[in-house]
Amino acid sequence: MLLNTKFSWETAQPRIRFTGVPEGCDALLLAELLASYAGSILHVSSDDVAMNRMADSIGFFAPDVQVLKFPAWDCLPYDRVPPRGDVVAERLATLAALSENASNGPQTLVVTTIAAILQRVAPRATIRQARVQLQPGDQIDLAKIVGFLAANGYHRTETVREPGEFAVRGDIVDVFAPGLEEPVRIDLFGDEIEKIRRFDALSQLTTKVIDSLTLLPSSEILLDDDGIARFRTRYRELFGAVRRDDPLYESVSEGIRHPGMEHWLPLFYAETETL
Repeated sequence: MLLNTKFSWETAQPRIRFTGVPEGCDALLLAELLASYAGSILHVSSDDVAMNRMADSIGFFAPDVQVLKFPAWDCLPYDRVPPRGDVVAERLATLAALSENASNGPQTLVVTTIAAILQRVAPRATIRQARVQLQPGDQIDLAKIVGFLAANGYHRTETVREPGEFAVRGDIVDVFAPGLEEPVRIDLFGDEIEKIRRFDALSQLTTKVIDSLTLLPSSEILLDDDGIARFRTRYRELFGAVRRDDPLYESVSEGIRHPGMEHWLPLFYAETETL
């Protein structure tokens, strides 16, 4: 019956329930919803496996729809292990896309999970402001770019291979920013950007020259002066006097990222939001 029924958003009731739907037909239903509705749609799956299946299926039924994934962290709450860099990169790319004014953009389907939608995230104003736009011909201050990368969760390495890494070698800056399929190499001539090109992370060879680049945060925590001061105050309010052997408190106080500090995200912001 579902295959022979055209969905009309205008005549839809506030709540529609489908039961006993074979696997795959849920994606077809969403494709019909997207064809009938001008806004964006959020789909909540039970877990990451179901979320990825839905994203792949929508790519078949509605190839023109922009699909944004928002996975949950792959670690336990308050664990000493931070979420994987590629997971954070995908989350931040989605938050950045949603924080922009997308009224004239492509139709969007956001796919997420129950765990991810319940989790608090940085406020949209922070996500919107914490970005740098670059293009050939721009005059830049290399020290400021490096400072932006360090404050926003990027790790400095010798060779860039994973999301969230950057490297500086003379007049060349390599960076793998969230939202990018490949890392990017910025060629400088003095303080001017001469060329921006994508390159293969394994071979380090150029794959494409691009006209512009948007650098997004690589961490959901902005480790700036305000965030550090806010964390210190709230941490003491929660736990009282801080001992000298508290590595988390000491690291954040010195502006150094500590493994697992992401679990304390609400202490860094005046307010937080959900997806």
